[in-house]
Amino acid sequence: MSRIKVELKKKDVDTIREICRSFSNNPDELINVLHKIQHAFGYLPAEVQEVVARELRIAVAKVYGVVTFYSFFSMVPKGRHPISVCTGTACYVRGAENVLSEFRKELNIDVGETTPDGRFSISCLRCVGACGLAPVVMVGEKTYGRVSPEMVRDIIREYEGQ
Repeated sequence: MSRIKVELKKKDVDTIREICRSFSNNPDELINVLHKIQHAFGYLPAEVQEVVARELRIAVAKVYGVVTFYSFFSMVPKGRHPISVCTGTACYVRGAENVLSEFRKELNIDVGETTPDGRFSISCLRCVGACGLAPVVMVGEKTYGRVSPEMVRDIIREYEGQ
């Protein structure tokens, strides 16, 4: 996948600077800064990371390293309804891989991609902390437990028109 160049507007740069200032431009607050910026923008493209590095007076490589290390950060835009399939041990042994395959088939996208209409994206996460409900799927903040491949179409339908 080729990288898309993002053109930051002055107000976007001002927002990033304000968020950095709210943490006193402290490099030790990098993860908190990135969380707040991702909440504001939806993702953390390279251009945003460069402004953060400049404001916190740290190397861009350090910012990039944190963004790529932690799975909750994204460098690509997520759908309005991000779908996260837990692939931790309990979910995996109870069929999460089949559930994931069904989401990929129904939405015609792969993990890390977003549907062309921007409604859905798919990602995997390691553990939701609801192992008793395995396999678990999250759509945004809503958690679905004991999900089977047969339930996938109904889950997607809940978000149609939104």
